[in-house]
Amino acid sequence: MLLTLADFDYHLPPELIAQAPLPARSASRLLRVDGELIEDRRVSDLADLLNPGDLVVMNDTRVLHARLFGVKASGGRVEVLVERVLDSHEVLAQVRASKPPRPGSTMRLEDAFEVAIVAREGEFYRLRVAHPDPVIDLLERHGRLPLPPYIERTAEGSDESRYQTVYAQEHGSVAAPTAGLHFDEALLEALDARGCRLARVTLHVGAGTFQPVRVNDLSAHRMHKERYRLPQETIDAISETRARGGRVVAVGTTTLRTLESAALAGKLQAGEAETELFILPGFNFRVVDILISNFHLPKSTLLMLVSAFGGLENLRRAYRHAIAEGYRFFSYGDAMLINRLEPVVAQGATPDTCASEAGAGR
Repeated sequence: MLLTLADFDYHLPPELIAQAPLPARSASRLLRVDGELIEDRRVSDLADLLNPGDLVVMNDTRVLHARLFGVKASGGRVEVLVERVLDSHEVLAQVRASKPPRPGSTMRLEDAFEVAIVAREGEFYRLRVAHPDPVIDLLERHGRLPLPPYIERTAEGSDESRYQTVYAQEHGSVAAPTAGLHFDEALLEALDARGCRLARVTLHVGAGTFQPVRVNDLSAHRMHKERYRLPQETIDAISETRARGGRVVAVGTTTLRTLESAALAGKLQAGEAETELFILPGFNFRVVDILISNFHLPKSTLLMLVSAFGGLENLRRAYRHAIAEGYRFFSYGDAMLINRLEPVVAQGATPDTCASEAGAGR
């Protein structure tokens, strides 16, 4: 049976959308899904659920202060959400205004610096910053933390730390890799004491992570490009883990997409690249054995990814259980621990065709 958008829909009571984090990062609930097994646990139990010798891979991207407000030269108000920093003085961004700005026009953002509209690139604009300081420095000084649209409040002082992972290093994301928000120093120390090794990748999350799928034919959907970096030392750690019989644990869908994108050619490739990888049930996972993930939006590409990883019916059952038990959903919500299920290939497809690999030389 070929899957459509409706296969990934579910009803979520609005009161289950977490509007703020819990006081302690690792106090969140953790729903363990292993085939048909569903078990209620806590994130603080994670070390007990993994084995000595397992490798836990985390995304060390850091969320930019990517939202800015300002005015056009004509006086009209604008809202800018930076999608990607291109170099020290240019960015790709979404621009919201009553009338779309034209290439060649200018805007003043946060009453602090000028930007010029260089060009329109699809739904984004290429902007050039007219200021001697690097654009990342300007964003950190004048921009605002871009909380997801389903959090119905403006960012507060506490979000500056809580909407970043404790291991965030590389500036570049417009959204947090939210599975990592559950990790605190105590949990990292518990994993180390358990004999689990830690490794890192970097994938800069783009604004497209919040874009809905608008086509019923899922093969027609295209992902936004996102940049990633896979260090050679992480590849070496994966090889050593496999040699010891350990498992690869991805903290978040961004980590999983990084590892699986880098392995599309059959062997992990180190370095920097871009990915548009769109994972659907039937995808042949080559690297990741266990996925730690938050709960995802209905009809979202991330819900499709976790359904591919753990099995569509298993994930449907798990989400029904989570809703019935009052789990907290989305970025500041609870988490899942999902064991990989071998793929069941959709009719007329092979495992590798169950992913959109447009531009797959990544």
